[in-house]
Amino acid sequence: MQPEAPTQVIEVFYDGACPLCVREINFLKRRDKRQRVRFTDIAAPTFDPDSLGLSWESFMAKIHGRLPDGRWVEGVEVFRRLYGAVGLGWLLAPTRVPGLKQLADLAYRIFAKNRLRWTGRCDANGCALPRPPSTQRAA
Repeated sequence: MQPEAPTQVIEVFYDGACPLCVREINFLKRRDKRQRVRFTDIAAPTFDPDSLGLSWESFMAKIHGRLPDGRWVEGVEVFRRLYGAVGLGWLLAPTRVPGLKQLADLAYRIFAKNRLRWTGRCDANGCALPRPPSTQRAA
């Protein structure tokens, strides 16, 4: 009898050029003993947002996850599913409670809006989005 292949429960699309994001992703990778998460770095030169039907700007604006049935989830819901996949769902379970859910969503929106600045990826001209990987390959 063949061992059953691990069941992927979510694919996460993260910014591998974001130090805070990478720290969180590395933590999750270490916890993902059952290989239930697929990790996709949107900063990798081979990443092609167009093939997924979403814009580069959308991927850079907030974290995205894709479920096995093809549905997309965004923001805090991605983290709920990631933590659930690695056995730590109880840590984010309170963020489903009314009131706390809105607070967690607001906190994430503030982080997402400011993460380039907070991770030192802005200059005197502001916080322009880095060029999409596919554009970098062609340059």
